[in-house]
Amino acid sequence: MRTDQSEHRLAIVGSGVMGTNITTLATGYGIPVTLIDVNETVLARARTTISQKLRHAQLMGALPSGLAPGELATSTSMHDVADATTVIEAVTEVPETKAKVLAEASAIVRPGTTLISNTSCIPIDEMAASVARADELVGVHFMNPSYLIKMVEVIRGPRTSEGTMASVTGLLSALGREALVIQDSAGFVINRLLHPLINTAAMLVEEGVAAAEVVDGLLEGCLGHATGPLRTGDLIGLDNLVDSLNVLYERRGDESCRPCDLLLAKVRDGELGRKTGRGFYDYGKVAS
Repeated sequence: MRTDQSEHRLAIVGSGVMGTNITTLATGYGIPVTLIDVNETVLARARTTISQKLRHAQLMGALPSGLAPGELATSTSMHDVADATTVIEAVTEVPETKAKVLAEASAIVRPGTTLISNTSCIPIDEMAASVARADELVGVHFMNPSYLIKMVEVIRGPRTSEGTMASVTGLLSALGREALVIQDSAGFVINRLLHPLINTAAMLVEEGVAAAEVVDGLLEGCLGHATGPLRTGDLIGLDNLVDSLNVLYERRGDESCRPCDLLLAKVRDGELGRKTGRGFYDYGKVAS
């Protein structure tokens, strides 16, 4: 049974793919959100994206019926996280950027406010060194698109308190998500398995062993993957994938996590996947 939506007021920092996904999920479940980013142009684009994603979620029957949408406010000031019951950091997968955002939010919110990082690879305890109260930080790895995929990976850091775990469990219940809790580790479970797979798939294309469509087709047809690794990489965003692979490689020294030349070239050329209209596949022109 879900908790009362009125218990929750979210502040989400970062209006990229995951920030807009999580905002769509929360407002679709009747929870108010303050979305924060660097300028009004970025936020205006995010509002349009969220409206589109809400329509998609409704068409897919992914949101509860008869529930009024949560209010969406946008801001360029970090000080507007002050009244949130939970702050979700959803900025780029660069350790210094995430640490800066979490430190700023932690200094503003009241003690007892849950801080969530939507990191995909960076250890929670590493980021806990940047916040005022390390026991209030927890990782929640929402999948993409968050409003369609009900399972989430919850990462408990060594210093995450029981109170914080209860708070995040209550929030995820209110969002209709199913949480699987794991212990802290670079890359956690999903991306320690997934990201080296995508990197290896890209290497096969780079080496001329098989085309992207063939690599994906084999994983889908022979191993039952719903989406092949290269289409998944395009969905994640190849720039985000490279950032995450770098985190894994630097912390684990696993050569399978060193981004291959083809991935690096695509990022340099701006072929980042679905969000730019081209990655391993062509998705057509993306509106600016």
